[in-house]
Amino acid sequence: MTRPVTPGRTPGSPDTGARGKAARTYRRPKPDAARRAAFDVLRQVDERDAYANLVLPGLLRDRRMTGRDAALATELVHGTLRRQGTYDAILDRCVDRPINEVDPPVLDVLCLGAHQLLSTRIPTHAAVSATVELARGVLGDGRAKFVNAVLRKVAAKDLDTWLDEVAPPYDEDPEGFLSVVHSHPRWVVGALWDALGGGREGIEALLAADNAPPAVTLVARPGRATLEELFEAGAAPGRWSPLAAVLPEGDPGALAAVRDGRAGVQDEGSQLVAQALANADVAGTETRWLDLCAGPGGKAGLLAAIATQRDVALLAVERRHHRARLVRNAIGWNTRHQVVTADGTRPAWAPGSFDRVIADVPCSGLGALRRRPESRWRRRPEDIAELGPLQRELLASALAAVRPGGVVAYVTCSPHRAETRAVVDDVLGSAAGKGFVLADARPYFPGVTELGDGPDVQLWPHLHGTDAMYTALLRRSEG
Repeated sequence: MTRPVTPGRTPGSPDTGARGKAARTYRRPKPDAARRAAFDVLRQVDERDAYANLVLPGLLRDRRMTGRDAALATELVHGTLRRQGTYDAILDRCVDRPINEVDPPVLDVLCLGAHQLLSTRIPTHAAVSATVELARGVLGDGRAKFVNAVLRKVAAKDLDTWLDEVAPPYDEDPEGFLSVVHSHPRWVVGALWDALGGGREGIEALLAADNAPPAVTLVARPGRATLEELFEAGAAPGRWSPLAAVLPEGDPGALAAVRDGRAGVQDEGSQLVAQALANADVAGTETRWLDLCAGPGGKAGLLAAIATQRDVALLAVERRHHRARLVRNAIGWNTRHQVVTADGTRPAWAPGSFDRVIADVPCSGLGALRRRPESRWRRRPEDIAELGPLQRELLASALAAVRPGGVVAYVTCSPHRAETRAVVDDVLGSAAGKGFVLADARPYFPGVTELGDGPDVQLWPHLHGTDAMYTALLRRSEG
């Protein structure tokens, strides 16, 4: 019978006394908490189509992980998802089969290891040994040996050297080069480049911004919280929005204003869009506003606060029950405002009932890849075409809902041309668009630079530090 080997000893050497007893009772250590948490989140992302930014906080709370362990788990999850395309290209050179034939759980462990080796300061030996230990705990000994062998090949070169080998030359295949180096699907690179325009410098800056962790931005809902309260809690002023505060670290849920719903976590671009609608010129007295696609409630919460100050009621509409509950949480403090679960393309209100309407339509989400990096791997080019009819229906419904002299904001969290100006132009050119004009939205983004030629507005992560929010303002004539 083979004698158990004491860690750190040479196989075959005798074990005597206390050392022999230690060898016989040795138990393999469990994977460390941070890497196990990261692996579990990646599996939920893959198996359940979950979003890491929604799953990870709850998992960390459930496992009572804080401090360095929580920070490491967060970096491993989001870093691995952002650079998945790059790591897949590198791992494809290091395994003995096509990468799509590697079992997904094994590939998740390999990507976690590759991220540590190529994009963090974790020492090579620690990255390999800790990842192999994770593999033993979640995959078994046989697969752990495979993981060990592959990661040692990965560790033989740094990231720049690997990219020189696996990325096609830029001059021969620009989109292929950018896809591998910046870890975006080729079709996404092409779509973003088409929307942005310009040469190599701009698209590289945009793709790099997509791979940078976004700041946690808070909104002080007017009449409910003040910026001073958020600053006293450690936040700093936002860049553009007069209601924004940036939290450099920590859990925003620990702030009293956020817990109470008086402030919220909201990207600065989303804040600017809601304020643009609220500040656009409208003729006559106002009584009712409409949020046609209100879930999950960020813009509705801000608009409700502004509406309250103006003695106006907000109706928030959301088709899905679970998202409607989130909207109620955002605006439920004021019973004057209503939330209904309904389909915005089948309005239950009379035409021309509202002074201001926002249609933040379902879209590909290509403008929020900083926050939901897994979206880039889930979306397909066909999704854009499939969303188009719904986007046009919702915009037409929004136009029908606004009264003469009122204004509609068409909003997407995507810069894709087929989801932005193409939708607006099509609806304006149809019967639904009769009597409407496309207003210049830029004056309602005061102080924001690099807004282009208008009249619509496209924000960009690399230029504005926001999600790539698109806004068109359509005004109904009074005649």
